Amino acid sequence: MLIYPTLELLDGKCVSLTRGRLEEPTLWHVDPVETARSFAAAGAEWMHVTDINGLRGDGDNAELIEEIIRAAGIPVQLGGGFRSRDTIEHWIDKGAGRVVVGTMAVRDPDLFRALAKLYPDQMVLAVDIYEGYVMTDGWQSRSSFSPEAYVAAFDTDPLAGIIVTDIDASMRDRDASLGVITGLAAATRHPVIARGTVRSVDDVARLTFVPNLAGMLIGRALLARDVDLAEALEVAQAAGAPVAEFR
Repeated sequence: MLIYPTLELLDGKCVSLTRGRLEEPTLWHVDPVETARSFAAAGAEWMHVTDINGLRGDGDNAELIEEIIRAAGIPVQLGGGFRSRDTIEHWIDKGAGRVVVGTMAVRDPDLFRALAKLYPDQMVLAVDIYEGYVMTDGWQSRSSFSPEAYVAAFDTDPLAGIIVTDIDASMRDRDASLGVITGLAAATRHPVIARGTVRSVDDVARLTFVPNLAGMLIGRALLARDVDLAEALEVAQAAGAPVAEFR
């Protein structure tokens, strides 16, 4: 089970969003590059970066993201408003280990499939769910797709994984959110990564029991120090350890 310590960047600073509200970010007074280095030092194998300015279509975090990719010491999974082939190819050339795509996959699924074939195991599908439908445009617009039908449409493509966010339950009802993630994980052959469900180490332990769940993103809980990354990594690793049989 992989844990992806997560940074969300807005105007060069680390922030967290509540239920996707771009206008109400929580600001964290930490250095993004040093924080990325600390993730690797704690033992993380991957990290995740979301470019909030990319989602909003303003500002420019490009230099900072490039610095994080160079300095992190671990592969970086990058998301945030990637809606063109040129942008995706640019960031893969700049060293992003994976690129996360949401809106573009809804609007131009054939292009997304082509990119998945061109960059096998580097494209990640974002499935953001609100009231039973897939959301686009940074959680601002509702599509006509159910998450089950949407995921099934890409089941034969060589994706690195699927990030599932239950927006409706992400900050209120973790049991409901866990049910949504469990259902989608059972419905796809792709590894599923949970987002927005971890507020404590106990949540990490709960997620390790979900079949086909390959990982989880943890952002706010790390920056608020509600979760210690080294402890979370230990819990996630222990879930895959062999258990002796009693005779």
